[in-house]
Amino acid sequence: DYSLVTASCGFGKDFRKGILKKGMCYGDDACFVARHRSADVLGVADGVGGWRDYGVDPSQFSGTLMRTCERLVKEGRFVPSNPVGILTAGYCELLQNKVPLLGSSTACIVVLDRSSHRLHTANLGDSGFLVVRGGEVVHRSDEQQHYFNTPFQLSIAPPEAEGVVLSDSPEAADSTSFDVQLGDIILTATDGLFDNMPDYMILQELKKLKNSNYESIQQTARSIAEQAHELAYDPTYMSPFAQFACDNGLNVRGGKPDDITVLLSIVAEYTD
Repeated sequence: DYSLVTASCGFGKDFRKGILKKGMCYGDDACFVARHRSADVLGVADGVGGWRDYGVDPSQFSGTLMRTCERLVKEGRFVPSNPVGILTAGYCELLQNKVPLLGSSTACIVVLDRSSHRLHTANLGDSGFLVVRGGEVVHRSDEQQHYFNTPFQLSIAPPEAEGVVLSDSPEAADSTSFDVQLGDIILTATDGLFDNMPDYMILQELKKLKNSNYESIQQTARSIAEQAHELAYDPTYMSPFAQFACDNGLNVRGGKPDDITVLLSIVAEYTD
């Protein structure tokens, strides 16, 4: 059987470097890494910052969504080949929650089915993943945007704002399945990474990965997150986000200050 060796690193955009809030949260981003007998499951979610204007903490929604998905996985209440099901069940629980919760977030779930050696993914919005083999990107998630800088998102709105707040169904997530090989590198991250670092820069950093031990992966995850964080505040840098903005007729330069979450995994042989 295969398994994933995963390390995480990130930065909230308020500069408290690498500070994790309760659970795995960097700023308004949240993530989880969970193992079950049959599968390894990862998730990232990016809380929509606009809720601050309504006095709502955007990290509450993304954090609760990821913690709920993590619990479902640990309890074995999921099918490895159906990551959308994990997202749907997690979101439904939030909708039924007795504790009032408002907010929106993007979400990306990645599942390695240990025995079949297949990776199953579901991506809603503009977080996402790359699979790197032999120094090249062999798979990547598709970004889902309604229009520029407005990704697909799961939402819970107050009754008076329903229909006004963007809300997509978990079923709208882009799903893929493919075989992985030992040594494949999987990078799952929020848009804070992809908006600031093009693939070639990420691949440059991944070359430094010595082996599949946790320390080496952790070090590389940190150096990727740190580089993205630095570029995010460089006013002269032509970031992928600025490039995208220019393609949409906006005159933008510089990085994009944002929360950054990086989960870096290597496909290895399963050890208990």
